[in-house]
Amino acid sequence: MTPIKKPESPADLREMFQHISGSYDLMNRLISLGQDQAWRSYVVKMAAPPTGGRLLDIGAGTGNIARQALSLDPALRVAAADFSLDMMLAGRRRPGSRNILWCNADAMRLPFPDCTFDAVTSGYLIRNVSNARKAMEEQVRLVKPGGRVVCLDTSPPGHNLLRPLILAHMKYVIPILGQVIARNRAAYEYLPRSTRAFMAPEELASLMRHVGLQKVTYRRFMLGTQVVLSGTRPEKNRAQPNFKVRDRAP
Repeated sequence: MTPIKKPESPADLREMFQHISGSYDLMNRLISLGQDQAWRSYVVKMAAPPTGGRLLDIGAGTGNIARQALSLDPALRVAAADFSLDMMLAGRRRPGSRNILWCNADAMRLPFPDCTFDAVTSGYLIRNVSNARKAMEEQVRLVKPGGRVVCLDTSPPGHNLLRPLILAHMKYVIPILGQVIARNRAAYEYLPRSTRAFMAPEELASLMRHVGLQKVTYRRFMLGTQVVLSGTRPEKNRAQPNFKVRDRAP
């Protein structure tokens, strides 16, 4: 397979995920040494939607967080939104995906009314959007007052004794795995590079506060290279709209 060019636009990024959609989950297992499932479980735990409530996972990819949420509460109404149709089509073939409502949409222009969901989650979304603040504002708009916004993403490696080893793993091991498993070295050169250039957890937590979230906390995983952040939308007296979707994937 000819390597794709460096992602410089949403169209480039969509093409990249199209190329790796079939091997995306396997690569995540390998890169994380099998820990990624535990991180997603922690995301759902922090989101804490009520039994039978409504949860939206943005940048859902193949729907791992959405399926994890449903496995814990089959009565939950879960929507999974992503701009890559290929990633979602790959996810819909996974066991446990039948009751997920899939939505092909841009994370910065989501087709849901305000205050629709009890919790909003994302996994590895903010690092890949062109405007992190706008994407986060959309999540705050969609969550009900008192509901949580929970974000799983990568974190630049800290300045410690393990930093050289972590950087070597990101620079050499991950691209080699991408070449062998996904047959796309370019994509797995971009993903570590975007991690190194991404906001530190403290900066992302500050952004969450600036868009109106309260009680913002975060927890690091895997030698500090992964982070889960959680914030709560302040309580307000506001009527909640019906659960609707205007743009669904076929």
